[in-house]
Amino acid sequence: MQYMKKNYLITIVGATAIGKTALSIELAKQYKAEIISSDSRQFYKEMNIGTAVPSE
Repeated sequence: MQYMKKNYLITIVGATAIGKTALSIELAKQYKAEIISSDSRQFYKEMNIGTAVPSE
């Protein structure tokens, strides 16, 4: 019988300015994990208002 390592995904969601980044950094340190950050506005093509789109 072969041992399989389980992988987990911890998802942190919530309102702006409640400490999600600080919590994610502490969890990443504790579990020796990577942080993958995503924002809802990263998924909308050509959304130029309010999303800090870099200039051409």
